[in-house]
Amino acid sequence: MLRSFFSKREPVKNSAANGSLELIEPISQENLSRLAATENYRTAAPFPHVVIDDLFNARALDRVLSEWPELGMPDIDAYDDGTYSKGKYASNARTRHGPYTRFFLSSLGEPRFLEALEKATGIEGLIPDPYLWGAGLHFTGVGGKLAIHADFNKHVKFKLDRRINLLIYLNHGWTDENQGWLELWNRDMKSCGKRILPSFNRTVIFSTTDNSYHGQPEPIQGPPDLFRKSLALYYYSNGRPAEEITGRDPNDTLWQERPGLGY
Repeated sequence: MLRSFFSKREPVKNSAANGSLELIEPISQENLSRLAATENYRTAAPFPHVVIDDLFNARALDRVLSEWPELGMPDIDAYDDGTYSKGKYASNARTRHGPYTRFFLSSLGEPRFLEALEKATGIEGLIPDPYLWGAGLHFTGVGGKLAIHADFNKHVKFKLDRRINLLIYLNHGWTDENQGWLELWNRDMKSCGKRILPSFNRTVIFSTTDNSYHGQPEPIQGPPDLFRKSLALYYYSNGRPAEEITGRDPNDTLWQERPGLGY
C-alpha cells in the first residue's frame, strides 16, 4: 500500500564523507503538509493559483544552482524568435543534468509530493512527466522576455492533459529593479491580475487551461551576467473537465498581445 504523504519518510543520510552524493531532502514533511493545506487555490484571481515562499529546502536549491548548465552545453534549447520570446534558454530530456538536480526533479514526481499537490489544487490523478517536455531548467538573460500566453495542453507522447504548472524560482537578491516578474493576466486580456517577483525559493503553482494567460513580458534589467533562473515542472491527467475543453489545437501556444503594450 502506498504511504500517505502524512507518513514519516526516512531522512536522507549525509554520505559526503565517503565521496558519494549528499542527497539533501528537497522538501520536509512539514512543508508537504503546508502545501496540502493550501486554501483558496480554486478561487484565486485571475485564475486558480497559489504562491508559496520557502516551500523547499534552501540548501537543496543552492545545490541545484551549483550544477546549473552552461549556455555552451549540448542539448540546451534557445528560445529567441524576436517577438514572443527573447534570450530564454531551457534544458530538455536529453540534457545531462547534474546528479543532485536529477534527484531533486525526480523527487517531485513521487507519490507523497503528488498527493500533496492534488490536495492543494483539488485535481485528482496527477501524473508527472519523465520527459520534462517544455519543462526542466529555465533561464533568461538580461533583456530577455516571454510574452503572455496560454500553454500547450496535451503531452506530445502520452496525449495526456496538462493540468498544472509548478515553477520554483532560484534568484538570490532579485528586486523590482531587475523586473522580470511573472504576470498573470485576466481572461479578457484587458489587465494584469497579478505580478510575482521571481525571488529565491518562491514557488508558483497554477492551473493550465486555454485561459490561464501568463508570462514574463517585461525584459530583465541588470548586469550582463544576470540570469532569471527557475525550475519548471508540468503535471498531467487522463482527461480534464468538459468546461475546460475549447476545441483549439492542444499543441499550440496561444500568444496574447497586451493592450497598448504589445507582446
